[in-house]
Amino acid sequence: MFYDALKNDHGLPHDPLNALVAPRPIGWISSVGRDGIRNLAPYSFFNLVASKPPIVVFGSGFVKDTQRNIEETGEFVCNLANWELRDEVNASSVESPPDLDEFTLTGLEAAESRFVGVPRVKRAVAALECTYLQTVPLPSATEAPHFFSLIIGRVVGIYIDDAVIRDGIVDVTLIRPLARLGYFDFSVVDEVFAMPRPARIEALTA
Repeated sequence: MFYDALKNDHGLPHDPLNALVAPRPIGWISSVGRDGIRNLAPYSFFNLVASKPPIVVFGSGFVKDTQRNIEETGEFVCNLANWELRDEVNASSVESPPDLDEFTLTGLEAAESRFVGVPRVKRAVAALECTYLQTVPLPSATEAPHFFSLIIGRVVGIYIDDAVIRDGIVDVTLIRPLARLGYFDFSVVDEVFAMPRPARIEALTA
């Protein structure tokens, strides 16, 4: 099949796009509003896009509490969503009023961050402390106002539970990170394989 992505005329009962671009890492973003209320929400349009310096980005539909908090305070934390915390990750995705603290809602204990004033999820085996860089509004395909924005942050501190480090290397099979698929589907990383990069090809000479 083939369909116009802007018209979204695929004719299927559900949009297939998110199922095609998968699996996607989940950015479990904690933030704090100016009023001191904590917020915790998962974002599946999320990734690390640079390493020197480390930069993360996530896409947010409409202006939600997370985006508003980050733009107002300039800080946030990306907590690693893994299999052990799958129920709490899902519970924190609920649509709720701004004055609801998702840490309290999910029964999760918060831990103090080192470089930012936003707490991390204490049970998360890894967390990226971030400072806000900018918001990029994404263009709409129609005359309607834009729906998504990209929120970009610089990673300034990284927490890793020593229990997931083996022989000096982070062992992903111990972490078992969650990933978002399409529809209401998720996956978990349980096994890995290595593929060393090919040797460099030197320039051909005449």
